[in-house]
Amino acid sequence: MGGAVPQIARFMEVKAVMTERSFNLVVPLAHKATDMRIADITESHRVRSGAVSPLKIRQSDVESTMDTAGPGIRISTTATRTTTTPTTRSARVPSAGWSAPDFSFSELAQAYFDCRRTKRNSPSAWAFEANLERNLRALYDELKSGTYTPGRSLCFVITRPKPREVWAADFRDRIVHHLLHNRIAPRFYAAFIADSCACIPGRGTLYGAKRLESKVRSITQNWKRPAFYLKCDLANFFVSIDKRILRDLLARRVTEPAWMNLAETVLFHDPRQNFAYRGDAAALHLVPPHKRLTNQPAHLGLPIGNLSSQFFANVYLDELDQFVKHRLSCRYYIRYVDDFVLLHESATWLNDAKEQIEAFLADKLAARLNPKKTILQPIERGIDFVGQVIKPWRRTLRRRTFNDAIQRTRNIAIDEAFETGNSYFGLMRQASHGHHDRALLAKELMRHGYSVKSDLTKTYRKGKK
Repeated sequence: MGGAVPQIARFMEVKAVMTERSFNLVVPLAHKATDMRIADITESHRVRSGAVSPLKIRQSDVESTMDTAGPGIRISTTATRTTTTPTTRSARVPSAGWSAPDFSFSELAQAYFDCRRTKRNSPSAWAFEANLERNLRALYDELKSGTYTPGRSLCFVITRPKPREVWAADFRDRIVHHLLHNRIAPRFYAAFIADSCACIPGRGTLYGAKRLESKVRSITQNWKRPAFYLKCDLANFFVSIDKRILRDLLARRVTEPAWMNLAETVLFHDPRQNFAYRGDAAALHLVPPHKRLTNQPAHLGLPIGNLSSQFFANVYLDELDQFVKHRLSCRYYIRYVDDFVLLHESATWLNDAKEQIEAFLADKLAARLNPKKTILQPIERGIDFVGQVIKPWRRTLRRRTFNDAIQRTRNIAIDEAFETGNSYFGLMRQASHGHHDRALLAKELMRHGYSVKSDLTKTYRKGKK
């Protein structure tokens, strides 16, 4: 197999006996039968899923059309772990008009490599990789025969930067998410505006900060003219997404019945029907009830963090992008997930735009703005966007993030300071004026006994220079 597959040859060799032959996913064999599984991975030069989920997110069982036995949750007596009773995976029966998705085994293998890029050290990834070819072949057969159903999810709560309920899909289900993304995402990306950021290859937080800064300098003529900004945020965005509306938006461009069927399987499956909770059960109470997926109707909400959820969110809010750019004719606009900013010379125009946006969201997307996070101010006061603050002639790290970085580095265990320090150095390097912040971070790391590079961009493990 070409492409990225030979790169793992030195790590592992997985064999499975099938029809009296021994197949190896790592090394191509001179068999005709291997054409299906090692079929020219270089053919699939589609947009790969570079926007990998930053959280270990896992989706779960299917909704009404794909029912599985839904277990109750049994919380263990320990405060760190909760499990559910085992359930068997039920197989769907394909409908009479069902057709198999047209993908090769090499595309599924590529989806696996995309998926494991940041998940290889997770237990579910280890379990899948232990019998790699047999598991990939089984998943391939399920997808081709129409019997694939998502498995058990893992639910846990994170508290930074604020409490959130996270649903982690099983590793094999995340492979399916990448396969679906690799096939249908390019047609959507081609239609997205250039000012849509987040979970799009090449459009991360740094892209968003730089693009907004260029727009600010344009509308103010390099800070010579006054202007205003309107910053908005959608209320309870992920848990309030209407799947029925999203399904119609997907169907506009996904015209192949087989791929649309797979998209619906991923979209409408309900992780609450089959999941295990990990962590302290008391942490669930830290998440406000209106922000919990478990408290939403079946047709509302996407699990936070999945690649599929991130992609679906961009498809959902592309309607807002098109409305602002073409109906409101707003030249200076940018969006990162559900945070978006409009710039204009007139504060009155921005107020009118806000009213029209609120009406559009309620009418077309069944969404609403968060009034507590709606801001209308002069640009010169600074725009807080994607973790950076844009002010005249400088772009700095948000003060709250900087203070958290210093406090965490100061109080962290010595053996954890290396990873934490380099993580914050990478974040601070994105700001155009972050040298002073990096100097203060370097002092905290040197107090732990670590060496820091002279340009304040990285730290070294102890004993290395």
